[in-house]
Amino acid sequence: MLKISVTPKAQAWFKKEVGLKNGSAVGFFGKVYGKTAIHEGFSMGMNVGEPDDALYSENIDDIDYYIEKNDEWFFHDHDLNIDYDEKKDEPIYEFIEQK
Repeated sequence: MLKISVTPKAQAWFKKEVGLKNGSAVGFFGKVYGKTAIHEGFSMGMNVGEPDDALYSENIDDIDYYIEKNDEWFFHDHDLNIDYDEKKDEPIYEFIEQK
């Protein structure tokens, strides 16, 4: 089962830079162009708003982080860990292979 984890530093970045507040929701998805550790030609996208049909949702400090069912292909057999890069001042998306 897919899992999402968000470090406290990443959570603080989302609150500050994206304006997330208690009760907010942010979704993650694959978008065309770019590269991730597991996909060539696709990068990570995010949007603020409630899910239409969540595959997985994790509530951390009253903020929902989710992935929609139609984006299962992008995360297939991987968990998503979101950390924070202090030098670049941006999130780091880590794909952790499920065993």
